[in-house]
Amino acid sequence: MKLVIFDVDGTLVDSQAHIIASMEAAFAAGDLPVPGRDTILSIVGLSLPLAMRHLAPEAEEVRLEQMIEAYKAAFQEHRLAQGPAASPLYPGAEEMIRRLGARDDLYLAIATGKSRRGLTALMAGWDFADLFISAQSADDHPSKPHPSMVQTCLIDAGVEASDAVVIGDTSYDMEMARAARCHGIGVSWGYHGRAALLTAGARVVLDRFEALETALDEIWKG
Repeated sequence: MKLVIFDVDGTLVDSQAHIIASMEAAFAAGDLPVPGRDTILSIVGLSLPLAMRHLAPEAEEVRLEQMIEAYKAAFQEHRLAQGPAASPLYPGAEEMIRRLGARDDLYLAIATGKSRRGLTALMAGWDFADLFISAQSADDHPSKPHPSMVQTCLIDAGVEASDAVVIGDTSYDMEMARAARCHGIGVSWGYHGRAALLTAGARVVLDRFEALETALDEIWKG
């Protein structure tokens, strides 16, 4: 059996507007200037405390905690107000997940920097969520690029690292895959871009979901 491990934000769902709005609320709560859009998106994939520390290195711990709580509250408020529209699936994502999930030679899993609450709420809106045999979040593991989330997915699936592929849009995903001794496939529609993904170790960078199955078969054939 093979294992395909998906990142979420920037890979399966387009949550950039949701993330930016929540980060703006966090920095307002901390009375600090809001970083630019590209700077905010550059930390997507990291756990929230680590991401906030990267964005506000000058903030003392008490203020940082206030900002983290403000981010969580804003994120929850936007999610409740907008529903699935807050983090819509990218074109082709659902179709590809269903296609891969129908195969009898592989398993699907998730490794995300989202909180457990955020991941659970998101997956509650997916009627294909039961296709994932493991769903790991930042609440239960060290932040990416630490390999813990991937290693847990491997254990849950009973699959060797050489038979697993991480699909993601950030250098953190590719570095996590490399740290876990798995293959990495990047996607160009997310937040870090082709050059960063290739530098971080992506075997290939895809421009559309429809190309994923062929890319997987090529890696395992090789």
